[in-house]
Amino acid sequence: MARIGAIFNPYTHTPDEFRDAVLAAEREGLPELWIWEDCFRTSAFAAATAALAWTDALRIGIGIAPMPLRNVAATAMEIATIERLFPGRLLPGVGHGVLPWMGQVGARVASPLTLMGEYVPALRTLLAGEQADAAGRYVTLDAVRLDAPPAVAPLVYAAAEGPKTLRLSGEVADGTVLDSGHTPAEVRVAVDAIRGARADAGRAGEHDIVSYVVAAFGADAEARAIADVGDKPDPHERAVWGDPAAVAAALGAYFDAGIDDAVLLPASRVDLAEFYASAAEVARLIGRA
Repeated sequence: MARIGAIFNPYTHTPDEFRDAVLAAEREGLPELWIWEDCFRTSAFAAATAALAWTDALRIGIGIAPMPLRNVAATAMEIATIERLFPGRLLPGVGHGVLPWMGQVGARVASPLTLMGEYVPALRTLLAGEQADAAGRYVTLDAVRLDAPPAVAPLVYAAAEGPKTLRLSGEVADGTVLDSGHTPAEVRVAVDAIRGARADAGRAGEHDIVSYVVAAFGADAEARAIADVGDKPDPHERAVWGDPAAVAAALGAYFDAGIDDAVLLPASRVDLAEFYASAAEVARLIGRA
């Protein structure tokens, strides 16, 4: 079933605005609110925990937290603790991190692909309550097992952009987070690469694909959406805008391209309560389609 979420953008809104935004998302019936962790802004796991404590139904996605910043065992402990406290409401994702930022803190790795290939399977093993042993280039674990793993392990998402990372995410992760600014045709190429790699790896089950999509509602929505896309070719194909019915219709092309979850991104500063109310209406329309 197609899902809809929205984003709290740390570039346009500050941490002291987060609580009101979360409460607005819950009040309006938004199914999912996604956050991310960029250096040197808001901590993803602290923010996710607070948001889940403030609400009863809202699911929180982390898309993403950078792998180089944390030992995989620490990340597993963070996720497992949150999952035990708020079962089934966390959608945790990890990624390479922005390389210059990773360099600033002495955590930049020479091969981000190798790191993902070692880190994500180890994280999934630990969250499944199993013993993890690894002697890789970046991940070293000696008989590590969580004392309190989740009753049900959450899906582990990986952020992916380039062809190699897209395929690797299909091979090792449970889901993939795609960044905004892509056309439905570009998303289709990414989806095919991810799901093809999963099949080639012999992995059973479905791979959950989340795509951020620039969206604008209200007055001058088209102009604002196009401006938010930035300097890319064919900007009209890289965003959605209008009233909730128009946005729901435009998102059909992304779902037809194979995604499972469209997460609406207000790339410029907006009234978040109004944006989340409109996004929640999109979710209701999609659910009735």
